[in-house]
Amino acid sequence: MTLSKPRTRIGGAVYILPNLLTTGNLFFGYFSIMNSIQGHFDRAAISILLASIFDILDGRVARLTKGTSEFGVQYDSLCDLLSFGVAPAIMIYQFALHGLGRIGMMVCFIYMACGALRLARFNVQSSLGKTDGDFTGIPIPMPACLLACYIAFIVDLEEMRGAPWLVQNIYDLMALPETQLGFFLIMMPYLAFMMVSNVVFRSHKKFSFRFVRPFKLLVILVILVGLITYRPALMGFLFFFLYAWSGPLEWVLGWKKPTDEDEIFPPYVGEEFEDEGQQLHRD
Repeated sequence: MTLSKPRTRIGGAVYILPNLLTTGNLFFGYFSIMNSIQGHFDRAAISILLASIFDILDGRVARLTKGTSEFGVQYDSLCDLLSFGVAPAIMIYQFALHGLGRIGMMVCFIYMACGALRLARFNVQSSLGKTDGDFTGIPIPMPACLLACYIAFIVDLEEMRGAPWLVQNIYDLMALPETQLGFFLIMMPYLAFMMVSNVVFRSHKKFSFRFVRPFKLLVILVILVGLITYRPALMGFLFFFLYAWSGPLEWVLGWKKPTDEDEIFPPYVGEEFEDEGQQLHRD
């Protein structure tokens, strides 16, 4: 007689693993805030980048293991708000904008509030099945990673002595407090507006390299790895900076049209609410 082996139940593990990764996202967001308060801005910036890695992993793992749930969606959004909304706002305020008093507080608050609105709108779109394809508005991790890479690059400027004359002058210009202040006063409102705008940004899920032969793709990846190894913060900043401007650029060139409001929130939703309100008024 052959004894059958007991089956291993992995349902709980499949459900817990994505949420555990989401908790890693939450932890690094919290860790970034603590380091910003203590003045360790390099650690605060790196923590935000690590939080973005966990944010990518939890979604991928949830889809691969089919462990998606409504709880996971809501939990992920709450963690994203802390890691990519609250943490960058506190980091930028402590790093450069605290000297402006209420103006600095207002700029950081607007950024954080627009991040919350972006996540709330995304959740509504997700419930309506309208999150496939490109993004409406820039995803909240992208602005946070842009700001984190810029902070990390500024912190590393002291180690970039001995560069060629022209490059060194650029580094010296970026190291000025006035340059950094101007950058944040321009980019923070811009990124906040892009998060809640209807401008379309390309999704990484739709990128395809089928037109590139495998060997050429390998060469390109090797070159990219070399550049990232040379100056990780600078290369990361350039990548996220170009992505942040890609949406408006494609709109101006006519390659992408802004999403119509009815495509985000169907008009019948408002009519349903109006009918319900009228019914309650009659009652």
